[in-house]
Amino acid sequence: MSLKDLGEVSYFKLNNEINRPVNGQIPLNKDQEALAAFFKENVEPNTHQFASTKEKIEYLVAHDYLESDYLAKYSMVFIEKLFAYLDEQQFTFKSFMAAYKFYSQYALKDNDGLEYLENYEDRVAYNALYFADGNEELALNLADEMIHQRYQPATPSFLNAGRKRRGELVSCFLIQVTDDMNSIGRSINSALQLSRIGGGVGINLSNLREAGAPIKGYDGAASGVVPVMKLFEDSFSYSNQLGQRQGAGVVYLNVFHPDIEMFLSAKKENADEKIRVKTLSLGITVPDKFYELVRKNEDMYLFSPYGVEREYGVPFSYVDITKEYDNLVNNPKIRKKKVKARDLENEISKLQQESGYPYIINIDTANRANPIDGKIVMSNLCSEILQVQTPSAINDRQEYEVLGTDISCNLGSTNIVNLMESPDFGKSVQTMVRALTFVTDASNIDVVPSIQNGNHLNHTIGLGAMGLHSFFAKHLMTYGSKESLDFTNIYFMLLNYWTLVESNNIAKERGEVFHNFEKSAYADGTYFDRYIQDEILPQTEKVQAIFKDIFIPSAADWEKLKAAVQKDGLYHQNRLAIAPNGSISYINDTSASLHPITRLIEERQEKKIGKIYYPAPYLNNDTLPYYTSAYDMDMRKVIDVYATAQKHIDQGMSLTLFMRSEIPVGLYEWKTDTKQSTRDLNILRNYAFYKGCKSIYYVRTFTDDAEEIGSNQCESCVI
Repeated sequence: MSLKDLGEVSYFKLNNEINRPVNGQIPLNKDQEALAAFFKENVEPNTHQFASTKEKIEYLVAHDYLESDYLAKYSMVFIEKLFAYLDEQQFTFKSFMAAYKFYSQYALKDNDGLEYLENYEDRVAYNALYFADGNEELALNLADEMIHQRYQPATPSFLNAGRKRRGELVSCFLIQVTDDMNSIGRSINSALQLSRIGGGVGINLSNLREAGAPIKGYDGAASGVVPVMKLFEDSFSYSNQLGQRQGAGVVYLNVFHPDIEMFLSAKKENADEKIRVKTLSLGITVPDKFYELVRKNEDMYLFSPYGVEREYGVPFSYVDITKEYDNLVNNPKIRKKKVKARDLENEISKLQQESGYPYIINIDTANRANPIDGKIVMSNLCSEILQVQTPSAINDRQEYEVLGTDISCNLGSTNIVNLMESPDFGKSVQTMVRALTFVTDASNIDVVPSIQNGNHLNHTIGLGAMGLHSFFAKHLMTYGSKESLDFTNIYFMLLNYWTLVESNNIAKERGEVFHNFEKSAYADGTYFDRYIQDEILPQTEKVQAIFKDIFIPSAADWEKLKAAVQKDGLYHQNRLAIAPNGSISYINDTSASLHPITRLIEERQEKKIGKIYYPAPYLNNDTLPYYTSAYDMDMRKVIDVYATAQKHIDQGMSLTLFMRSEIPVGLYEWKTDTKQSTRDLNILRNYAFYKGCKSIYYVRTFTDDAEEIGSNQCESCVI
């Protein structure tokens, strides 16, 4: 049976039976039966058989399936040893969804799509050999982390590592536009090129002058940001990765930009087709001042970026609106527009109810916590990347007169459940940092020189996490409880500690630190003070027991690390970011990212196949009470968990809010009826802000007809 001829197979039917209770019980055994049938009916008859590892490698290299350069860094004896080790681990998928996702989306197939040319162990082996770059010990360590699913590279990395005909290893990119036509033109070309190579693209439009602003002294000449948004949307639609997948992008605008209302209106379903953007994602950057004006129910002024840049000499994004607000209001040379702050807040909530957008970046919160010299001005397509950028200057020949720094996302994720069972937690994290370091070192996005420049100078990575709700349920913890917050605090403190340790080790080995390290809070030591002054230890009995055999750094350990970093520096400007974790969470048989599950039995609509059902990991009679759906949970509990992790994460997190159009009575004490209102979202956004969350990703609304609004995700950025 070929891959294209599924015929009469039993595994989909068996999987679908999970959703049909028998005597009031979920027949979880049907998923295991579907998994067994999938291998028997699909994988085994359609897998190309090789007599040996040597024959397999030689065949795949000779037929242009694998690169030869990285393999040549190892002897065949070692490669065979690595493959033998992986086979000895007897890896098995735990669910039908995990196996199906791997073989449909990740496994190498022949040119005709008729045979599988690798299994899971093979893909792990090629990743380990590729990222280790000739280091045999590191290759074995990486293989060990991946085969036991403690570490999962991002989808672009996991999919492409080692392949001859491949895309980039990078998940997404961030670029910004300055207020001139050369920059706009260059940015559109950059979006086309980045979309072509498979990346999701974030674009900052806050610096562009508003509609009606003067151009060369002529009032009313500027068209504003909406036409530029349309150009970007068309670019992503056109540059669609060989017709396989639509390009994906998000545009960000500061909430104090005069075009903010038109910007939001462009996403409404009833918007005029001339301005409506259907596929482009929207995000807004929100300074502290907005929350203050909303709280006081005051008017707010929107400021012309053109006038602000003329007065301050820097692009609009680089002016501290909160600090300069009164000066901006009182400056007659700066055009401004007055609106009601709460009216704008309500418009944001209405659009989030309707579409899931806009994303929210609490830009002052991000910058207050930023240990790096410079300013964060935007985020990416999943709102977890928060890094400093510097603007470029483009001349009339579309050349860089000033080469700024833009951003590429070099991502991977820990699997919390499995990492907590590692024989050596610290060594595991250090190994992951080494894998991600190869990705940032090997990445060379020369089609956009500002991204290439930023990556080469800053060596940024983003190690994340998934499976938090699965861990809570497995250990009989209620999501958002005191114990769950205690665990979250210790786990992410440990990720922070060990990534710092390894970044320092790499800097010492190479004699190289990230650009402007000497101006950072790491160099002056202030970053470490909070860990030294307030020692972090488990507070609850259950969490103390969980970590009893895992090293937890004391104040003295942090003091020692501080001295080491001040002496030898850090290689990576940024180290941690929590992405949404889409497909890879299924392969890892765990819940996605840090958020709660949405259903006990998740329903997925797969193209050309139909529905697949995925039971919550570790679901049984004991864990069932701890698997409350995100849609039935007080979102403040979710925000509490994210806020706890955020204290240790140097970048951001893809915090998703889950709402029902009909909210159960008693779920929120401020509710006077069961209908979701804009006030609910207003309260939650403000709560997230005051708890210290840097960003809010989608707002997903479960409607009366059991459909989700705002549930689409960029496949490039879900890792």
